Amino acid sequence: MKIRLKLLSYILAMASIVCLNGCNMQTTGDEGAMDIGVAIYKFDDNFMTLYRNALENYVNELSKGDKAYRVTIVDGKGDQAEQTNQIDTFIANKVDVIICNLVQASSAATIIQKCKSANIPVIFINREPTAEDLALWDRVSYVGADARQSGKFQGEIIAETETKGDINGDGVVSYVMITGDPENVDAQYRTEFSIKALNDAGIQTKELFNQRGDWAQERGQELTATALANFGSEIDVIFCNNDAMALGASQAITAAGRTVGKDIYLVGVDALEEAQSLVESGKMTGTVLNDHVAQAKKAVDVALQAVDGGMIEKNYTIDYVKITK
Repeated sequence: MKIRLKLLSYILAMASIVCLNGCNMQTTGDEGAMDIGVAIYKFDDNFMTLYRNALENYVNELSKGDKAYRVTIVDGKGDQAEQTNQIDTFIANKVDVIICNLVQASSAATIIQKCKSANIPVIFINREPTAEDLALWDRVSYVGADARQSGKFQGEIIAETETKGDINGDGVVSYVMITGDPENVDAQYRTEFSIKALNDAGIQTKELFNQRGDWAQERGQELTATALANFGSEIDVIFCNNDAMALGASQAITAAGRTVGKDIYLVGVDALEEAQSLVESGKMTGTVLNDHVAQAKKAVDVALQAVDGGMIEKNYTIDYVKITK
C-alpha cells in the first residue's frame, strides 16, 4: 500500500491536471517541499512557454541539492479575473512565495495587497508594475528586462542596414508598427523607443499603420497583409513588438511577393528559435534576444531570497542582445 501511495503522489505531482474551475495547472516537485506558486498570463504565448519551462527546469535543478522545492504553474488564459482567483487559491493553500506574470499590469496593486495581507512575497515577471505599485510593500519585486532597450535595439538594427532603413530610397523611413497589448509597458516602450532610435540617428520617419496584434502570430500575419495591401511599396520597415507577430508578418510578406532585405525590412523581439532561423536565412532583418533563461533563474533566486527573509531590490534587469545575420 505504501508503494502505491507514493506512486500515486508522484503521478499527481508530475502530471498536468485540470482544476475544478477549468484552469490548466502543472505541478512538479516533492511533497513537503517549499511551495512556489507561479501564475502565467497564458500558456499558449510562445515566449512565456519558453520562460515557464526554463523556470520549472531550474527549480528541478535546485531540488537536487539539500533543499526540496515544489512549483505549481497555472494558466491565466489571458483573463485577469481568472488569474486573480488563482492568486487567491495560492494564498489559501499557503504557498511560500508567488511568482506572477500579470495578465493586466494595472492589477498589480490588487495582487500586492492580497499577498501583503497573507505575508506571502510576490515576484512579478515579464510585465512590469509601476514604481508606485512596487513601493507598496518591501516583499515585492520585479524581475525582467528593460523594454526601452529592446525597442532601442530594434531601431538600431534598422539604422545599421545599408540603406539606414530607407529601402525604397524616397528619403523617409515609412513604417508599419504591429503592437502587443497597448496596456503592457513592454508594448508601449518597444513602440516608442524603436522609432526614437531612428530619429536620434537623424533619420526621418513616417508612420503608415499602427495596429494591435496582441502578441499573436495569426494577428501579425493578418495585420501585415492589410498594411501591405493598403500601402504597398511605400512600406520600408515592419516593426513587431515580439517575434510571434513577426513570424506572422514574414508569412504575409512572402505571400505578397515582397523580399526582406531587398524591398522591405522586418524586425521582432524575443529571439525565438524560429525567428533566429528566419534571420539566418535572410527572411527577417533582425530580432532582439529576450533572455528567458536568465530571467527565469533570477526570478526563482529572488523568490527564494524573499522567503528566506533576505533583502530584495525593487527591480532586477537582464540585458537584451541584438540578433542579426
